Amino acid sequence: MTGVMSAIIIDGKAASAKLRERVVAETARLKSRHGIVPGLATVLVGQDPASEIYVRNKNKMAEALGYKSVSFSLPQTASETEVLAKVKALNDDKSVHGILVQMPLPKQVREEAVLDLLDPKKDVDALTPTNAGLLLSGHAKLVSCTPAGMMMLLKEYVGDITGKDALVIGRSLLFGKPAAQLLLAANATVTMAHSKTRDLPGLARRADILVAAIGKAELVRGDWVKEGATVIDVGINRVDAGGGKTRVVGDVAYDEAHSRAGAITPVPGGVGAMTIACLMRNTLIAASMQAGLPTPAI
Repeated sequence: MTGVMSAIIIDGKAASAKLRERVVAETARLKSRHGIVPGLATVLVGQDPASEIYVRNKNKMAEALGYKSVSFSLPQTASETEVLAKVKALNDDKSVHGILVQMPLPKQVREEAVLDLLDPKKDVDALTPTNAGLLLSGHAKLVSCTPAGMMMLLKEYVGDITGKDALVIGRSLLFGKPAAQLLLAANATVTMAHSKTRDLPGLARRADILVAAIGKAELVRGDWVKEGATVIDVGINRVDAGGGKTRVVGDVAYDEAHSRAGAITPVPGGVGAMTIACLMRNTLIAASMQAGLPTPAI
């Protein structure tokens, strides 16, 4: 049976809540058995409203889970030297187990300089060259948060993806590249596409798992979706809703895709809902690693 009623809505909010419960239990165990309280530090450079909201939400969740949460705000005019000095100080602070430098950074601060300095053991966004290399070799313990969340949702809603054709649209360091590696590690057959790809609709129509992370509102149309495919929409785009208002949409034309997909993530409430919970998971893993303890099974 096909049609609108066939698509399962992949509920990222519910999955995130379950992950937070597991993190709370492991955090309490780490504190009671070893006296360790996971510490997360965020560094925000400038006053980008969206970044401020993200950082505030991350800090609120960290505190709610029982973590030590510290936040540092540097002015938009901060030099690269000042930002690197803050990262170095946090690298050396033993009470801080996870460091998140909010991207994007002002143009005078090179992201690669920050990532080269950041201690890979505290890199809870898993963006350093060391952690990217560990992911490539299959030995990563810290995995980029949104791709990790995507894999948890696929495991819960799809199950074994061995042999399935997966298409990842988007090749960013933050999502596209690590997502492709994780899908490959789960034995999917992976194709990566991007803005220069020829016949993107044709590639999409062959995908059992279609992942859109290209940052273009509703680029993926319903007739791009293979009947019964799983659609993972990572995009978050604000579009004009009329009357001076905006609405949030993904990279997939949801209503069109919903009528053909077997399962689909909504925007909001899909993959994005998992991101901060996975950040907290990474902070807990980092705290355990730095204490020489086994990686918690979360």
